Amino acid sequence: MIRIHVGTDPIDPAAELALAEAAAGAGAVATFTGLVRADDGVGTLELEHYPGATEAALHRVAAAAAKRWSLRAATIVHRVGPMAPGTRIVFVAASAAHRAAALEACAYLIDRLKTDAPFWKREIRDGEARWVEARATDTDAAARWEA
Repeated sequence: MIRIHVGTDPIDPAAELALAEAAAGAGAVATFTGLVRADDGVGTLELEHYPGATEAALHRVAAAAAKRWSLRAATIVHRVGPMAPGTRIVFVAASAAHRAAALEACAYLIDRLKTDAPFWKREIRDGEARWVEARATDTDAAARWEA
């Protein structure tokens, strides 16, 4: 089962975890929850996406993980719109028969979605907005899965 959702509603990790745990044959579930940081005084993070294309890109990432680690389930839930520091921005889960596969797949999912899905971030500080450039560290993290 692959679950992809992109929207403005708050993320409910307990509900998402329950769905991931319900996957038939799962013996392990690894999750990652990302929060909006208040780096350097960020008051609001605005996240935009390309509807349809973003979900398709996330589905490709999840399908690749499901195949590579024989996952029972893969979940990616991502927020868009304006968010305050501390808001859950992303939830990722990987359900597998064993923990090693679940842990590796979870890391893969978050690393790849950061570079493969069309999202655009704008930070608001003291009333001034600026677009956030892609980070080399995200590209490096995603590239480690190419080997």
